[in-house]
Amino acid sequence: MRPKSRSSASFRALAPNEAGFTLIEMLVVLAILSVLAAVTVPYAEITVKRGKELDLRRDLREIRTALDRFHDDWLNIRISRTNGSVSEDGYPKTLEELVEGVDSAGPRAVKQKYLRRIPENPFGDNSLPLDQQWGLRSYLDDAHSSQWGGQDVYDVYCPGDGKALDGSLYHDW
Repeated sequence: MRPKSRSSASFRALAPNEAGFTLIEMLVVLAILSVLAAVTVPYAEITVKRGKELDLRRDLREIRTALDRFHDDWLNIRISRTNGSVSEDGYPKTLEELVEGVDSAGPRAVKQKYLRRIPENPFGDNSLPLDQQWGLRSYLDDAHSSQWGGQDVYDVYCPGDGKALDGSLYHDW
């Protein structure tokens, strides 16, 4: 008998009963992975959008609460009625007034601040300054107006025609 050489032993073909994957098995695995990826990607996109919607609701609530507190302080004369940053209706003239603060009424002028910063609109144009990412309505504007009268800031909304997961439009929130 002739001894087998090393090179022929290391490159020999697998016998049919030896372990290994066939081309069909590899294709089945790839098909299963493709189906799983096709199901997972839309779910991930919905999860990201849902997170942005939660951020939008929180940010709108934060700004609107600050506006209400500002107006309440004006009604209760904790803010001077002659303050130049307050409109005749008792609302701030700009969103920046909520961050910069206004002098409180009384013997000692103390700045009363209502926001630490203007929140970023998750669906807004991030190239714009924060105070321009939001749609504004003044006290004299119509409740569904998309044009700001400029007198004061009575309400904020998300501009644009984006549609939420529940079918509502963001600018109606």
